[in-house]
This record gives sequence, C-alpha cells and structure tokens, in this order.
Amino acid sequence: MQLTGAEILLECLMEQGVDTVFGYPGGAVLNIYDALAKYPHTIRHILPSHEQGAAHAADGYARATGKVGVCLATSGPGATNLVTGIATAYMDSVPLVAITGNVPSPLLGKDSFQEVDITGITMPITKHNFIVKDVRNLASVLRKAFYIAQEGRQGPVLIDIPKDITSQQTDFRCEVPKTIPKHTGLITADAITEAIRLLQSSKQPLIYAGGGVVSSNAASDLLRFAEKVASPVVSSLMGLGGFPGNHPLFCGLIGMHGMKTSNLASSSCDLLIAVGARFSDRVVSDIKRFASSAQILHIDIDPAEINKNIHTHHHITGDIKSVLERLNVALEPLDIESKQEWLSQISSWKTQFPLSYGKSGGLKPQYIIERIHALTQGQAIITTEVGQNQIWAAQSYTYTLPRTFISSGGLGTMGYGLGASIGAQIGQPNKQVFNIAGDGSFRMNCNELATAVEYELPIIIVILNNHALGMVRQWQDLFYDKRYSQTTLTRSTDFVKLAEAYGALGLNLTRIEDVDTVLTQALEYSGTVVVNCEIDRDDKVFPIVPPGAAIEDVITEDS
Repeated sequence: MQLTGAEILLECLMEQGVDTVFGYPGGAVLNIYDALAKYPHTIRHILPSHEQGAAHAADGYARATGKVGVCLATSGPGATNLVTGIATAYMDSVPLVAITGNVPSPLLGKDSFQEVDITGITMPITKHNFIVKDVRNLASVLRKAFYIAQEGRQGPVLIDIPKDITSQQTDFRCEVPKTIPKHTGLITADAITEAIRLLQSSKQPLIYAGGGVVSSNAASDLLRFAEKVASPVVSSLMGLGGFPGNHPLFCGLIGMHGMKTSNLASSSCDLLIAVGARFSDRVVSDIKRFASSAQILHIDIDPAEINKNIHTHHHITGDIKSVLERLNVALEPLDIESKQEWLSQISSWKTQFPLSYGKSGGLKPQYIIERIHALTQGQAIITTEVGQNQIWAAQSYTYTLPRTFISSGGLGTMGYGLGASIGAQIGQPNKQVFNIAGDGSFRMNCNELATAVEYELPIIIVILNNHALGMVRQWQDLFYDKRYSQTTLTRSTDFVKLAEAYGALGLNLTRIEDVDTVLTQALEYSGTVVVNCEIDRDDKVFPIVPPGAAIEDVITEDS
C-alpha cells in the first residue's frame, strides 16, 4: 500500500510494539504530528514541557519496563535538547530510539532555519545513527534502529528525518520484527570449565554485580549462582535490585560511596566475579590497589569492556543470563565449609561497620527514605536526581527487585529524575513511583511538574531540601577547606506554592515526628505530590572514598 513517510513511521512504531511516544511538536515534524492525529488510540503521545524531559521520560520508561523508549523532537533546538538525555541513556546502556525532524533535503547543509547536524552531534553518544534521504529506505532504517537499540549491549539510536521525506509516498508492507538474538557464540565449554575451576579453587569469592544483570533480566539466575557459590555480593549503583538487598549474602554498594564491608571485601577476596559491570572509576578509585589480592573473572556482553579498565585473569563474553544459566547447570554447589571463615569475616564486618547516621539534629534524609521503604513495603519504583539525594536513595531503601531503582549513573545528570519518574509511572501504572530529589537538581527540570499533573500521574516528588548543591558543597567542605564557592542556594523559592501553581499537591515536612503523617497523606492522594523536606545543609553522604584513595580507605561518619 502507498503511505507517506509520516504514516510509515507510525506503522513501523506499531509494528515494533511501541505503545507510547514522548515528544514535542515543531515545524520539521508537522507531518508526523498530522499523521498522529489520524491514528487515534494506537500510540499514546505524551507531551512534556521540554524536549530534555521527553528523552528522560523515554529513558525512565525503558528502564522500568525493559522495552525500547521512544522520543520525538523537531529540528535544530528541538533535536539538541535531546542530547543530554541521549548521552544519559548511552552511558547506562538503555535502549532508546530518538527520532528527530530536519529541514527539507534540498536545504540540508545550507544553514537553514532550525537546521543542525544532529547525526554529527550525537555520533559519540549513540550506538548508531541515521539520516534518511530516501523515503523508500525509511521503514528499513526504523527497523534497523530498533534492532540495534536492543541487540547486544543495549543503547540509544537516533534517526534524523528531513521534512520532505515525511510527506513523500512509497510502498509499504508490514513485517514481523526480527527476533533479538542472545550473544552466546563465545560462551564456550572451555570458557565455562575455566570459570568453574576458578570458582572451585576460591575460598574468598566476591560477586560484583552491575547493570548488565538488570538489563539482561538475569536477577533470578544471579541469585541461584551466588547461593551455589556461597559468595557475598556487592553492587554497583546501576546493579541495585539485580540481587535482593535483604539477602544475607548482600553487602551493599561498592566504590566511592560503597559500604565499608563491600569495599573491604573487594580488597580481601581471592576471586572477584564481575557480572555485567564495567569497573567504572567510581567503583575502582585507585586502580593499582583495587582487588589487588584477587583473580578477576569478568562476565560481560560487550567485548570492549574486557580488560579496558581492569586486567582480567579469565573472562566470558556473552549474554549475562545465558552465561549464568550455563554456569548454574554445570556447577555443583560448592563446599560452604571451606568458605565459612570468609563468610564469618563478612558477617563480622557488617556488624562492625553498619550504615549509620546521626539521629540528632532534626529531620534526616536517610530516615525519610527508610520510612518511604516501610510505608511502601519496599515495592515502589524509586527514581532519583543526582547528588547526595541519589546516594541516600541508593543506600537507605532496600531494593529487592530489578527495575525499581532508576538513576543516571554514568553521566550523572542533574534534572534526570522527574522526567524519568514520568516515564516509569506511564510504563508501570500499577506501581507507586517516588522521585527522590535535591533542591538543586529539582530546579533544573521542575517544569515537568506540568506534565505529571496534565496526565494525572500519582508521582511523589520528595525534595531533600538543604538549600545547597549538596554533593559539591560536601566536597568543598571535606577537600577544599570549606570554601563554599557558589554552592549555597539562598533563593527564596517556595516549592509548596510552586507545586500548587502547577496543580499538584504541595506538602512541607520539617519535623521528624511528622514524617509518617506527611508521607501517608502523599500516598493517599490520587495525583502528583511534592513533599518539601527541610534538612540540614551540613548533612553528608557517608561512606565516601577520598579522591585518589583505595576504596578500603573509606571515610565513615564515625571517622
């Protein structure tokens, strides 16, 4: 049948199972939006306040559901406003398809109104990108984009479509989407045998779980593996929820803000088993002293990550779930008695170095998050902004399920959380979604409150308001002789009134005695809620590893 490029775009989205698009209209995508009006009740379109909000919402949707997130923007500034969101998805391996309009093909390269080379701009932050200059190629490009976004190590793909391509007609035939293959070709019998040899000879193993466990849907396989190996488990920020946070083998975060037990374990283990993790600088810190007593077994889908940051003694390249399934079949339960001394040491460290915080001095962010966990029975989806709020949310809420902690890890994008919470709530409408924010991050994209209210989303935004750029100020306090350059926020913004102006419910929380009352009121409200929590400016995130130090040289609140 003959269809326009715009109609082909929508048909291909439906073909790929897309049910939601986060987008913002403009001149170069008018044909697409006109086609959307002719396709009622097929694809839900969510209109954000800003294109960056669209990208973050598509990202949050993808992380919460495991599906491909889709965002749409016009040319020029519309396209460039997606860039931060695309980079965020790229750094955290999130499957995303970003679609941009551009000026008509004859005007490309002539500095036309609202023209920008978005494929050139996004080349370093996408798995692949396309510019479609022939309408006959549009369907195949769209299909390739969704395939690439999901195949192997997932990530964002951009498609740039000049306006004339969306109005031209060509033949179109529906196709069944290609099955996304699991990368198993390098998971050889010899590789499995060598891994089992290392596991059997280890008396002090440690599993380091990363975001690959979550993205490959391998949480149950990792649990079985850890119990078979009788190995303690530590997690990167992106790996939270990939292993039950309430399991006796779980030690918590590792790295710069890792639990002291996790960091000591990494320095004392004789075998470090990295599963879907990339040894980022926030985990490794001083690379020469990281896991210096251990052999390294690295399991990852991306061969480029092997030996990139840390030299491995053995590796298995392939789909995480498939690798763990094969290891679990081949591996007999190991002798727990031989590891009893190691497990006792881990237990002793947990007792000696619990995550603690001062209970005096008023309302504490950690207590607020603990009560959120209690009141939601640990079943909520938590999105975060970036900074102290992010780490408090990572440390103080116990994540037992994958895809329940959603945060910008690699890029560290302030302003990410509210858009991501919108996408997560739309993707998982039966889940309670909280966005844990700092006042600095919240200011960056608070305009998305209008979006949450418009679509009647029951998101609860908890602002841990210390009237500061908290994490940067903390570094200035600890490492820059308390020179608080441009990090104290004296602005008189009333977040409760701001929430009310957008049509949300605004609540103030200033006393520890009122925490449960205020949070319960927020949970019982049917729409969007902003809870402004007044906390002390000098509350800090602990533990913290000083820059350049080994991760066992961690500063705790007591020290």
